[in-house]
Amino acid sequence: MPRVILVDASQVSAHRPGKPLFEDLSVTVSSGDRLGVVGINGGGKSTLLKVLAGTFEPEAGTVRRGRGTRISVLDQDAPLPAGTVGSVVGEAWEGAAVLDRLGMGAALDTDVATLSGGQVKRVALARALVAVGGPGGQADEGDLLILDEPTNHLDLDGIAWLEEWLARFPGGLVLVTHDRHVLDRVTTTVVELDRGRSHVHVGGYQSWLDARTERTARSAEAETRRRNLARAELAWLRRGAPARSRKPWARVEAATALVQARPEAAARQGDLPLHVETPRLGDQVVELHGVADGYGDRMLFEGVDLLLDPRERLGIVGPNGAGKSTLLDVIAGRRTPRQGRVVQGSTVRLSLYDQRGASLDPNQRVREAVAGPTRQPDWTDARLLEAFWFDDDAQWAPISLLSGGERRRVQLLLTLAQKPNVLLLDEPTNDLDLDTLRSLEDFLDDWPGALLVVSHDRAFLERTVTDVLVLDGKGFAGRRPGGYAAWDAERRSRATGSRSAPSVTPIAERASTGTDTRAAKSPAAPSGRSPSTLRRLLKEAEKEIARLERARARLEDEVATAAKTSDHAALAELGAAVAAVHEEIAAAEERWLALGAELE
Repeated sequence: MPRVILVDASQVSAHRPGKPLFEDLSVTVSSGDRLGVVGINGGGKSTLLKVLAGTFEPEAGTVRRGRGTRISVLDQDAPLPAGTVGSVVGEAWEGAAVLDRLGMGAALDTDVATLSGGQVKRVALARALVAVGGPGGQADEGDLLILDEPTNHLDLDGIAWLEEWLARFPGGLVLVTHDRHVLDRVTTTVVELDRGRSHVHVGGYQSWLDARTERTARSAEAETRRRNLARAELAWLRRGAPARSRKPWARVEAATALVQARPEAAARQGDLPLHVETPRLGDQVVELHGVADGYGDRMLFEGVDLLLDPRERLGIVGPNGAGKSTLLDVIAGRRTPRQGRVVQGSTVRLSLYDQRGASLDPNQRVREAVAGPTRQPDWTDARLLEAFWFDDDAQWAPISLLSGGERRRVQLLLTLAQKPNVLLLDEPTNDLDLDTLRSLEDFLDDWPGALLVVSHDRAFLERTVTDVLVLDGKGFAGRRPGGYAAWDAERRSRATGSRSAPSVTPIAERASTGTDTRAAKSPAAPSGRSPSTLRRLLKEAEKEIARLERARARLEDEVATAAKTSDHAALAELGAAVAAVHEEIAAAEERWLALGAELE
């Protein structure tokens, strides 16, 4: 069956004050296409989606839509008309079925004006899906679905269901998301927006990453060739003045242009400098003793006894409404639990990066927000903002002009500027671009404080936490060693028919037996070191082994080069260095094996 062209954009352009978003961009979306749009925050992703949807007029170029194409859109802001949830989504069974899958099945008769921001986003997503067929399969190849960050505010089960739904959708899909699992599983083409230019790559997220790495390497090679040629041309230009009068002027001009050329600056200079100074953290971090809390007659969690390790890496998982954010508020001291007590160590400096983020005045300039209300912005603020990838134009812009991701990056800056040694992150990946996410993950790898994370981003959880605390919203709270992947594999096994006893141990049971929850993550270690500490040391040992193996490979390449030149002195020196690295690798592997045995 021939594919149907749903939308065709030809040489479209759009700008924001001071910079281009995209220029001369051409893209066609046909039935069956799965288009992912990536780029840095503020780079024009949401604007491109609006251009394709017909809600934003490009400054140049043309956009043609197929005759009879039905377009359904989920905006980042997700506005809803007045009415109840059921009336907004659709009164038919399809609407109720989708709402149930997205965790809003009990809210059919709720007025949308009373919903939280996350609930509004889920209702808007349900509305967009139902508009092109819902779960009943009525969607056809003439439908175009345009989704801007659809996984925000979904729980893990909701995201898994959405993946399956999108995989079966017969129409065309244009998607902006920070969820790397969704990008890799769902998309078949990736459009990267980069400072006014666009790069179209056929393939999913991992394939695009490989292509971008190769493109960056080619750019570096081209710059090396330019510099070599520029040196030769400069030498030619500098030959004596009498000879220069006889030089062809066309070559003189070309050589001058080559010498004066400069490589294009990277979209962002360096990595995000998240490595702020971290105050020392003592042995006592945060302790929860018999904590219980809820709303109205509903208890979300009960009997929670938790002792956080100074290098804690704990994820908190569960369905929407299970109390994950409530528990973080209790730990942060924002909320007093109904039962139990929370004890903070004397050296604790705690920061909470929540879903709302620091309150930002939309009329305030970015520089003023960072400086705070007690002083005027100065050069130190400008320098910090530049390091966080805000150029001069963005620093002077009012916050209302920033993209959603740029506002989240300002809030992240304000959180880390407090120099915490205990960091609570509530859905930190929402609206951040992929480069910022990778920088944040790299920072958390080596950050010396205690970390608690609530996130629906599976890749982020897999990278940052070693254990998970499971909440079911009905009072149960249990800790699962092994991180997100181990917990997810276990629950999938149970869902497919295996009914073996869960290895998630209720925290209340540990309290009744007097077990320290730090040691209860796995069987007690003979040395007395907690399992989370051992897992951290294992990870550090793996990094050290990888570093040494890279060093060995580099030395072996140097040995091969020296052998070709018969440089015996260099060969002897390199041979000794290779032997020393071999010994270091053997010692590192022994440490790794010993730590693994201790953990078991």
